[in-house]
Amino acid sequence: MLDIRRLYMLRTVAARGSITAAAQSLALSAGAVSQQLAALRHDVGVDLLRPDGRTVALTEAGRVLLEHADRILAAMEEAECAVAAVKGTVGATATLAALPSTVAIIVAPALTALGADHPQLAVTCLVTDQAQLRELTLGTVDVVLGQHYHHLPETTPRSIAVSPLLDDPLLVVTAADGAVSGSDGRPVGLRELATHHLVVPPPTTDCGQAILQACQQAGFTPTPRYVTADIGAQLTLARSGLATALVPRTAIDPATPGIRAAPIDDHPIQRLLFAATRHTETTNPTTAAVIAALRKAARQNRTTHLPPT
Repeated sequence: MLDIRRLYMLRTVAARGSITAAAQSLALSAGAVSQQLAALRHDVGVDLLRPDGRTVALTEAGRVLLEHADRILAAMEEAECAVAAVKGTVGATATLAALPSTVAIIVAPALTALGADHPQLAVTCLVTDQAQLRELTLGTVDVVLGQHYHHLPETTPRSIAVSPLLDDPLLVVTAADGAVSGSDGRPVGLRELATHHLVVPPPTTDCGQAILQACQQAGFTPTPRYVTADIGAQLTLARSGLATALVPRTAIDPATPGIRAAPIDDHPIQRLLFAATRHTETTNPTTAAVIAALRKAARQNRTTHLPPT
């Protein structure tokens, strides 16, 4: 009989691209993972992995086994959810992956509420903007607070269930005493920013791509003076008058001094914040509690005012 833990290791190695990377994510030694995969190869009697440069790749047999492993692991999770639903109680642990830009306005209030409503639940929060949905499919996190920019194609895997939380527009952020169009908080035409010194995220990020496409639709290609994905750095540059930033509304603390924020009126750039879990037929009370807290915090965020002018 196949060992489900070895199947999970095979899936992790396939996703991570190497035994070393898989071992790091599993908190095991590379030798331990290799030993378990060798045992799995012995169980099925055929090679499952082959060298591929500095990484490894699945053989044809490995691809076939992985397809079945995905279904087996999904069935195992479905069984766990069904039992949890019968118990009807929120569990003891959960892991949430969240974007840095959502921590202050959504994540922190949600975790505070969870602590009050479900004191037995310990939530580990991984703040990262890298590959959250992949971690969700691998089972290393239980809930993802992710984003999708309306300018970009939808790429959510079918095995993921998405719960929309909040439409979150990007705002034009300038110094509070800046004498530029829109610095009084009124809507700004995106094409007006063609002559501004901009600070934007790298074009390899979703936000950077969305800004680039929106600017091109507005008739210009931005040549930013500053490039950083660090929203704190973006706001600092804007507050100092060195640059104009384009920042999601939820990432701006209303109490932040020295800045003004204005909506974009001609080519709005908007992201959808969502909570995602692995799709199961039966709702897991624990992940449902986490998502409910995120949804409540997102609803409260809709009443958040812009920074004072």
